[in-house]
Amino acid sequence: MPALTRVLGAVTAAYSVTIIAAPRVLAKPCGLTTPAGGVTAAVRTLTAGIGARDAAIGLAMVFAPPGKPLQVALAARVASDAADAVVFGTSLPDRSARKKVAAFATTWAALCAASALFR
Repeated sequence: MPALTRVLGAVTAAYSVTIIAAPRVLAKPCGLTTPAGGVTAAVRTLTAGIGARDAAIGLAMVFAPPGKPLQVALAARVASDAADAVVFGTSLPDRSARKKVAAFATTWAALCAASALFR
């Protein structure tokens, strides 16, 4: 499990830092930008919270020792992505964004879960 899981953790952490610095990267596909393409303070706050959560989990996937700690970090990643798929997939204002974001989150959850099978 460790090699692929750690790569996925690094990608998660990098993306998470990106959405903290540039919330539009997450807000745009979610349909949460303003008509002018900007990001409101509320969306910026939401994005920063998601980014901080995911950065912490991604870093745990990179640095946790093998065994139970790494399994817990991976389970947290899968659970977070599954929850995002449900919440964003049912709550985003734009119906087409719901489908796209839910599909992406579900795919990432499945990929992370599958990484447990590879050594």
